[in-house]
Amino acid sequence: MVPPSHLAALVLAALVIIVIPGPNVLFAVGRALTLGRRPALLSVLGATLGSTVPLMAVVLGLGTILAASAMLFTFIKIAGAAYLIYLGVMAIRDRKDMATALESAAEHPPVGRIVRQGFVVGATNPKAYVFFGAVLPQFAVPESGALPMQLLLLGAICLAIQVLSDSCWAILAGTARSWFVRSPRRLEAVGTTGGVMIIGVGASVALSGSH
Repeated sequence: MVPPSHLAALVLAALVIIVIPGPNVLFAVGRALTLGRRPALLSVLGATLGSTVPLMAVVLGLGTILAASAMLFTFIKIAGAAYLIYLGVMAIRDRKDMATALESAAEHPPVGRIVRQGFVVGATNPKAYVFFGAVLPQFAVPESGALPMQLLLLGAICLAIQVLSDSCWAILAGTARSWFVRSPRRLEAVGTTGGVMIIGVGASVALSGSH
């Protein structure tokens, strides 16, 4: 069983690390500016589900292998970066279609596709691998036994914080977007801005260190 003091320390550390914008947050903000609040929240859901991939990797002991293999870590990082850049380019390309999309919900991407895209971003987020692999185990108590269960509990707490934090960012960005929808030019600008943000996240992920 994880001591309450360790849980409190984890919550504090998670708040500091998770609330600071990373790939998941900036992706959600970019989606909110490009598609609106609901798709952004669906992206948050997908990214959170995707974050279970690095968590389970750590729980199953794969985190050590990932940390020791610079090639594997780099592959995951580059794959995630390329996917983000692709989504950003698509957002910029389709920026002139935003006015039409607002007139009909059918123009928005299907829910399943939005969630899947968020899942890929969350599953390939280097920040999540570093956090779950290097930070999370420090709050477990090996002598208490059932280490995998402890890591699952600690990880679940982090995912809950991630949902709340990322959702707040998405809602704030979605609210700001409402000002832009009053003008076609503003809509094109917000589509470009959202796409550039997503591309920027992809570039930052690609250029980040492998350690």
